[in-house]
Order: sequence, then structure tokens, then C-alpha cells
Amino acid sequence: MTEAERQPTMPDRLPLLPLKGTVVFPHQVQGLGVGRQKSLRALERALERDRLIVLAAQRDDEIDDPQPKDIHKVGTICRILQVGKQPDGILQVIVEGIARADLLGFAQETPHFEVTLALRPDAVEKTMEIEALMRGLLSQFERFARLSRSIPPDQLVAAGQIEDPGRLGDLVAQHVTLKLEERQELLQADPKARLERLSSILSREISVLELERKIQNRVRKQMEKSQREYFLKEQMKAIQQELGETDERQAEVGEYRKKIEAANLPEHVKTKALEELARLEKMPPMVAEAVVVRTYLDWILALPWSVRTEDRLDIDEARRILDEDHYGLEKAKDRVIEYLAVRKLAPESRGPILCFVGPPGVGKTSVGKSIARALGRKFVRVSLGGVRDEAEIRGHRRTYVGALPGRVVQGLKTAGSRNPVFMLDEIDKLGMDFRGDPSAALLEALDPEQNHAFSDHYLELPLDLSEVMFIATANILDTIPPALRDRMEVIRFPGYIEEEKVKIAEQFLIPKQRKANGLRDDQITFTAEALRLIAREYTREAGVRNLEREIGTICRKVATRVARGDATRERLTRLNVHVFLGPPKFRFGVAEQEDEVGIATGLSYSEMGGDVISVEATLMPGDGKLVLTGQLGDVMKESAQAALSYVRARARHLGADDEFFKRTDIHVHVPAGAIPKDGPSAGITMATALASAASGRPVRRDVAMTGEITLRGRVLPIGGLKEKVLAAHRAGIRTVILPKENEKDLQEIPGNVRKQMKLVLVGHMDEVLAAALLPRREQEVPPPAPVAAPPPPFVPPLPPVPVQPERRPPDAPPVS
Repeated sequence: MTEAERQPTMPDRLPLLPLKGTVVFPHQVQGLGVGRQKSLRALERALERDRLIVLAAQRDDEIDDPQPKDIHKVGTICRILQVGKQPDGILQVIVEGIARADLLGFAQETPHFEVTLALRPDAVEKTMEIEALMRGLLSQFERFARLSRSIPPDQLVAAGQIEDPGRLGDLVAQHVTLKLEERQELLQADPKARLERLSSILSREISVLELERKIQNRVRKQMEKSQREYFLKEQMKAIQQELGETDERQAEVGEYRKKIEAANLPEHVKTKALEELARLEKMPPMVAEAVVVRTYLDWILALPWSVRTEDRLDIDEARRILDEDHYGLEKAKDRVIEYLAVRKLAPESRGPILCFVGPPGVGKTSVGKSIARALGRKFVRVSLGGVRDEAEIRGHRRTYVGALPGRVVQGLKTAGSRNPVFMLDEIDKLGMDFRGDPSAALLEALDPEQNHAFSDHYLELPLDLSEVMFIATANILDTIPPALRDRMEVIRFPGYIEEEKVKIAEQFLIPKQRKANGLRDDQITFTAEALRLIAREYTREAGVRNLEREIGTICRKVATRVARGDATRERLTRLNVHVFLGPPKFRFGVAEQEDEVGIATGLSYSEMGGDVISVEATLMPGDGKLVLTGQLGDVMKESAQAALSYVRARARHLGADDEFFKRTDIHVHVPAGAIPKDGPSAGITMATALASAASGRPVRRDVAMTGEITLRGRVLPIGGLKEKVLAAHRAGIRTVILPKENEKDLQEIPGNVRKQMKLVLVGHMDEVLAAALLPRREQEVPPPAPVAAPPPPFVPPLPPVPVQPERRPPDAPPVS
């Protein structure tokens, strides 16, 4: 009997119940929740008759009051098996599908839907193709049932006993998760199309289930492994607790893990730390590599990756702090105030990289500490003097025994913040040898475009230095490589003048030494004249270190008197300074006591600041040799040769004949002989001394000079002008001869010094000689003395008388 023959006789008009989100197939038992009024009335109507009702799916589940056009035209005639009412008023209905039906039309829409219908039998001839489709679908359904494990075994048995292809398709469709559109499609399809569609759907579902099972198996294995490890570790802990033992390795790893989680590390740093911790956890306790990993983790955790201090952006307060700590140094203070102003307006601005250049003792290092205090930042200082190994800056590779990070990383650890004031002291004294060039390693740290990812060989992690304020100090710039010098903003610290030293002593040095030696303010006082005398006659320096030492010496002697009870207070004046410090160590005043022939006063500049030097020239019978002594460098020797050539070319203008230098040896000496000297700026000084010796005209004792000389007599500019003029002022000299091209540098000289000095600007050596040489002295007959006096030093007669006039060469043309 075919499916069509088995179909019962159905009425041609039945109540309709629209369904949301589902489709009921024939022979399917399904539970429904009915709550809409129309649906309740349709259900009541069906119960009053023969308990038959038509179920059809809505096209859109969002519609609560569907119209006929919103309902599919193919539905299922169902028998109501059971009705139950829930507490919320919704009826729970169990229905069983009987047959498919086409909805021909709506006979009634209120108070409930009633439709006219026609049965839709599955009349199909069972061919071999249909038989093959049924067997294939049954095989897929069995495989699907094994994978899903949600199909009851009796349903699987029932599927195997079904002979009708349409009913087999309906049974399989009941147990497969399908979308509403797919279920409606299967409801409307003929048996063959239904079997083909279900075969495609089951193939897809079987592939998904197999992949899901693979994932579940993999996850289960991982979980089993993790659970097994956890279980074994817990057992080990329990055994160790029972035995009274503790696992030091696990405790150490756990402690490191807690520190890493609590350290607020950047993501790449945290990842690296956890990798090293995993290595440490797998290592045996006594392996040497474990010590290396522990040290590495300690360094990572000790660095301030995310710790910073807040800048004090109160400009007036910062200026007050800077003035409170240091006297003068206006350029350095102004630069810090400018940085603060920019930081206030642009918080993301990078820190400056400054280089303080000046002689020792002028306050370069201490002003760095004051800047940190004014900014409210941490201060760290690294001395680079004598550093010759590149690894001192960048660190050593971890493969070396005893490897450590470089000085930059160590400084950040010491500071404890990522934005300290970092002072690189004595950067001009870096060395270089076969181990590398430390100054080249500093290029990355001191480049604002690169230091946001500074690389240390030990850490092997990018370190952000862009917020660090680097301050380098140096005595001279000449020894700093040009590439490194180009990365820094140079601020020069000149030497202090006498008035500044007195102010610094009164405001800073005396209170400091009083406190250091346990004296009260009333137990020792200094007059300004006493401080000026100490600065003049007991120190000769650009800074104030020796001045502080001398003040400390006086305070110690006064403290000794007070401790013995010999005195209760002391007042230092010009008259009693020598009682505490002894006789003067330096002669203050002019460079020379008298105007002398062959001695000229020059000015020099070194890392110690400016100084006054004497150049001595003497003549002796000989054959025209030039002797240079006083530890002169190559440049200074060449400058002496140029000065001699100029003087020889100007011999006639100086009152000497052409043969004079052929029969005379010249000795030039620059005291003190133990101090090395070099540079071209003593050229006009040596030329003046040689011209004085050759002409017999004395040099003015109250004139100092500096400048480079050419063979044509031009005077070229020099460096260190301010320091040199301050040295002359400190020595009591009030007239200084300077190159005319240095006129632009005169504004650097303090105004009170310029007022006291006479600065002569010259462009040619003739102007130098006119300003420095006095007229030739007349021969004076000394009075007879009762005792014989030692013979005077040899001074050749000027001008000399030619010995062989017949061999005299032609006159040389004058050289200008």
C-alpha cells in the first residue's frame, strides 16, 4: 500500500495555527506553546470538533498578528494529543503530524483562522535511484547519530525499517538541526528532492561534527595533561608538606612570577621575562646558567620601565631654586627655564641634551644637581673619565661570565625613574682602544631621534631614553668627537671674576665650611677685603675649589683655637690672613715688575681656564740657530718659526742689519718648563719678544696680548677670549691686545671687567709693536761701586757693524 492509499479522509476545512520558527513534519510528535489569542481560539475550535488542526509556519517570526499573506501555503495537518495549561497562562500542546496539505484559501480570519485545504500526498514510484538514495541517506543518518549522540536508538531502528522514501525523509529531517527556510523547503519538496537535499545537509553536518570531535579530543588531551600535571604537582606539594620539606625552586619561580605580574612591565618586556622564567623553571637547581637567568630577571624587574616623576612646572619656583644654589651662570639657568616653559606648553616634548664646557671648579656638576632639584627629578651621575671599553656604555653579552648592563642602564636603576637628570661627567676624557670606542656607543643614547629605543647588549630589549634629560660636562671640546659634539647643545661656563668669587664665598663657601667645622656664625667672620686678598694672593684658578680649601683651612685653625679656649671668635681681615695661611703663594699685580727687553706677557687658555704666561727671548753670538724650550707643542713651535721669519723680514725697520740674524743665535723660552703648551695664539707674543730683543726696545709690563701671526704680519683670531681677558684682569693687567676679528666676542666679557680694561684691537703686527714696545733706552753710566759687580748678561750691540762689507747681499724689500 502506497502512502497515498494510507492517507485518511480529511475534512476540507480546518482551523489554522500559525507557527513561529519551526515546521512540524508528518509522523512527528512535537510540543508547542500557544499564547496568542487567535491561536488559542483555533485550538479551542479544534478540540470542540475532531481534534484536527493545520500548522503552517510564518514567513517572519517578528510578526505577532500575521495576515494570510504572512503564512506559508504548505502546512501539516496534526492531531492534538494533549493540552496542558501552565501558570503563566500559556497552553502547552502536544501534537502529532498526519499529512501535508496545501492551503487553498482562508475561509475565516476572525476570531481565528480557518482554511480550506487539499491533501498533498507523497505519491512516487520507488525506483532503483530512490532505493540508492534511501540507503545512502540511512547510512549517513547512522553515522550522524554516532557522532551527535543525541538521537535515541529506537529512532535509528525505526528509520531502518521504513520502506517509504517520503516518510524516511521526514524522520531524518526531525532529528537534524535546520534553519526554518530549509525545513519549509523539505516540507514542500517531493520525496526524491527531499532525499537529495537531506543527503547534502547530512554530509555538511557530519563534516562539522567530525571537526568538532577533533577539537574536543585535542582540548580534552590538553586538559588531561594539564590536570595530570596539576594533580602530580599537588601530590608533590602534599608529600613535601608531610615530610616538612619545601620546594625552593617552585617557591622561587612563584615569587618571580608574582613580581613580574605586579611590576607593570611593557608587553614586550613582560613576554621576555616570562620566557626567561619558563627556562629557569625547567633548569636543574645547580646549573650555572640558572644564576645567569636569575640575575637577568633581577635586572629587568629593577629597571623603572613605567615609573616616572612629575616635573615641577612652576617657573618662578624653579628659578628661585637655581639662584639659591648658584651665583651667576645665567646661560645655564636660562636654558633650564626655557625647557620648563616648553614642557609646560608641550608636555610630550623630548628632554634636551646639554653639554656644560668650562674649567674645573666653576660649578658644572653641582649645577646639574640643582637642575634636578628645580625640576623635581631624580639625579644620577656617571663619571666617564678614563672609560676605554665600549661595553662600559652598552653592557656585556650575557654569554660572558660576570656580564652586567652598561653605565646608562645602571644609572637608570640607581635613579629609580625613567625621566631622571642624567649627568655624564668628564665626557671629554673618554678613551679608545682595541675594545672599542665608548664615544661611538654614546651616539645612540644622545640622539633624540634614536634614544627612544636604546639597545643594551645585556638586556637585549629596547629601552626608552627619550624622557631622560642628559647633561654632559667637559673641560675642553677639542677631544670630543665631532659626531658626538653635534648631538649636544653646548653651554660654556666661563671662569669667575674676582667680584663673583667674593660673592660666592660669602653666600655659599663660608656657610658650608662653618657647618663642616662646627663653627657658629658669630665665631668666625670674613671681610670682603680678606676674601679678595685670599682670591688674589693664595689662589690662581678659574673656579673656586682652591678658594674653598683656603677658607676651610682658616676655619679649621679657628676651630682649633676655639676648642682650646684660646679664642671665642675671629674676624678675618687683610691684616691677619697671613697668620692663618702663611705668606702669599702668588704674586698679584702685573705680569712683570719692570719693563724689560725680550720679555712679553701673553695669555693662554686651557681646560683649567685662562692664565698669564711670559715669553722670554735672548740673543747670543752664534750662527743663526733658533732654540725653543718650555715643553712647546708642534703648533707652538711653528708659530715661533713664523714669528722669527716676520721679525727677520722686518729687521731694518727694527734697527738691525741683514747680517744680524746670521751671526746671532736666538733662544725662546716659555716658563714654566714643566707644563706642556701648544697652540697658535702666542704668535704675536713671541714676535713681540723677538722684536724687542732684536731692537733693544723694552716691552711694556702692563700689556698682555694674544693672537695668531702670519708671515705677512696679519693677526688672526683666537679662541677662549673671555677666559684670557679674565685671566689678565685677575693678574692686574689693564691693557690687552686682541685680534680685531675677535671684536664680536667682546660682549661675552662682563661689563664691569670691560670698564676696567683697555682692549686694543689690532689687525697687523705693526700695530702690536706700536702698542707694546717702548722707545729704546739710552746707555746709562753706572756709578762706581766699591766692590766688583758680576758681569751683565750678553746683549749684542744694535745695530751691529758689518764685518765684511764686500760680501754684503743686496737690500731686501720691506715686507708689510
